[in-house]
Amino acid sequence: MNLNEVVQEIIIISKDAGAAILRVYNQQEFQIENKADSSPLTEADRLANDTICRSLTAKYPNIPIISEENKMESYQIRKNFQLCWMVDPLDGTKEFIQRNGDFTVNIALIKEGEPILGVVYQPVNGDLYYAVKDTGAFSIQNGITTQLKTSPFSINEKGLKVVASRSHLNKETAEFIDKLDEPELIARGSSLKFLLLASGQADVYPRLAPTSEWDTAAAQCILTAAGGIVINVEDGKTMVYNKESLLNPSFIAYRHHSKGSLI
Repeated sequence: MNLNEVVQEIIIISKDAGAAILRVYNQQEFQIENKADSSPLTEADRLANDTICRSLTAKYPNIPIISEENKMESYQIRKNFQLCWMVDPLDGTKEFIQRNGDFTVNIALIKEGEPILGVVYQPVNGDLYYAVKDTGAFSIQNGITTQLKTSPFSINEKGLKVVASRSHLNKETAEFIDKLDEPELIARGSSLKFLLLASGQADVYPRLAPTSEWDTAAAQCILTAAGGIVINVEDGKTMVYNKESLLNPSFIAYRHHSKGSLI
């Protein structure tokens, strides 16, 4: 399996899903439902999920899919997955509903708990980010492909750029930010927060609140391949995937993987 060839297929699939999302986004009105956890669901979520799952199943029938919008297999089955797809067909449904453009299509390939391929696509402006482990991370903007490579920094620097969610900023996150020296807060939605780090536009992303694995897998792969890191605050190790619980622990993402940047 040549991952550099596979990622080009996933880019096409993500763009197809993005086109399905935009068909709903560009309507004057669209129906909004609430899932069991009270999070919103739209027709765009379903269409994007159907597009992705249909294409992945056709091209890679032996690789199971874990998607936010699919019925979840039990851990007794999932724990035997050596490879699996981790999919969030529309990350940032609240941003989608607010029509601010900060939503993304996310597809990652997980190997024994580690994201080894990731694609994140922003349908509204066409920006696309992708990575393959041991190959690198890249962005495509306005038809121009650029390799993403982060640079070292110190957590003690003055004026660090801290990225946070438009929809979620809890007490624990605010307390983390308050420890920094005159930080600049950048508010973004969905997995775009990771991509600000990977592209050098921000330094730290603390998420001291629950997220799901499909929210972070693809973007973590891109950030890691660019030179960054995502740390589980419970054990100080990098985040892993396809766990028994598909909820992530609290984490802190850093623009660059360097000893002095971890707190």
